[in-house]
Amino acid sequence: MKQDSRLVRMLHVLIHIGLLGGRETSETIARMLNTNPVVVRRTMSALRRKGIVGSEGGRGGGWVLLRPLTELTVLDVQTALREDKVLSAGLSSDHPACPVERAANAALVEAFARAEETLIGEFGRLKLSIIADAALADAKKLPARAEPPRQEPIR
Repeated sequence: MKQDSRLVRMLHVLIHIGLLGGRETSETIARMLNTNPVVVRRTMSALRRKGIVGSEGGRGGGWVLLRPLTELTVLDVQTALREDKVLSAGLSSDHPACPVERAANAALVEAFARAEETLIGEFGRLKLSIIADAALADAKKLPARAEPPRQEPIR
């Protein structure tokens, strides 16, 4: 089953924009995410509808954060991308008259509801600025990037 990675990918994009303090075009974001600019525009539009980003057209335009990383939570981004449940149980309906299937479905629904409540609480407390700080701290541990070797043009 393919997993939905939009949340982590958009966190990546938003934190980069926040740390760099500017704007990014759909084309630049698409290269960063190894995807198509149309997919980026569609996904970023969901964030724009929730007041997380804005877009500016024309030369020098692109996507900008409308709120600082200190005010944005993972839950804000999650709900902008997906308004239904964060977690969902894959319930069975093969044998609706079977008491075992009904009991298994009921147990999963209850467990997923408790897990969803916990996850929503955690997402609501986790600010994008906390993730950005962790990224900056991690970057300081990395060795300095060496300049790539210069290549002479082929003649």
